[in-house]
Amino acid sequence: MKKSILVTGVSRGIGLASAKLLTQTGWNVVGVALKRPEEFEGEFIECDLANDKSLSTVCEQLSSRQDILGIVNNFGVVINEHFGQDGQEDFEKLLFLNRWPAIQLTQALLPSMKSAGFGRIINISIQANKGAIFRMSYAVSNSTLENTTKSMAVEFANFGITANIVSPGPTETESVVSNNPENCEITSRIISKIPMKRLGKADEIASAVAYLASDLASFITGQMINVDGGVSI
Repeated sequence: MKKSILVTGVSRGIGLASAKLLTQTGWNVVGVALKRPEEFEGEFIECDLANDKSLSTVCEQLSSRQDILGIVNNFGVVINEHFGQDGQEDFEKLLFLNRWPAIQLTQALLPSMKSAGFGRIINISIQANKGAIFRMSYAVSNSTLENTTKSMAVEFANFGITANIVSPGPTETESVVSNNPENCEITSRIISKIPMKRLGKADEIASAVAYLASDLASFITGQMINVDGGVSI
């Protein structure tokens, strides 16, 4: 039986790039997103992960499968917000979306990983977790996911399951490019703070994902890999 790995937010950017590279390295990729992208060639599950009912239905379906031994939790929601202007409902909604789908999907796949004595849990946590202007809720939710990942790593280590974080720096994805044109002031300011003086590529983030999913990373767990051109230091 060929090993499968679930990748959320597979419609574009880091999710799609990760799916392609994981396929090349021997995984059968099961992609989850609202809409199947033309470039995605693996098994696809259409799901609105922001909808609790849809999420629960997919988790129930996945829990009966024995072949899915890895997960890349790439799905996340980012909004611009000013501290003190958002109410409790908005704050809690964003915290829920950036934590619970990853946790619930991972829970659904744990029995098959434990049974196989092998598993790969990879969570994508953008570097707003260190604090960023207009990103309070996102930073809080990602920090929580980091601590959750470390708890997973300790709890599941004796089952041969690793749990790690890939933390991208500013990356040239479709959403970043559309919101920040190449020569605009914001883009220039972002690049000026990166030692390598350029944005990252989705493929470069995907390479860290593929490595952590491989047998080469079997003794790495509970860690965060920054893929950021040096901006974190």
